[in-house]
Amino acid sequence: MSTTNPKVDPSQHSNLEKKPEDWITGDDPMTDAQASYLKTLSEQAHKSDQFATDITKAEASKRIDALRAELGLED
Repeated sequence: MSTTNPKVDPSQHSNLEKKPEDWITGDDPMTDAQASYLKTLSEQAHKSDQFATDITKAEASKRIDALRAELGLED
């Protein structure tokens, strides 16, 4: 019996962290949660140009990651 928990210890071949451009649903409109978070981060970073309502999930994820890094909120 394995004691490995894939939720905590993903294998090196895990797909838990795909690049946004590799997402199957990456071209779908961003989610409401992404829109809310992106709006908040863009306001905190004083970069209102980073928020747009017509972007994809993948683009929203990239912008969120960039703003989090700029604000020092990286994991």
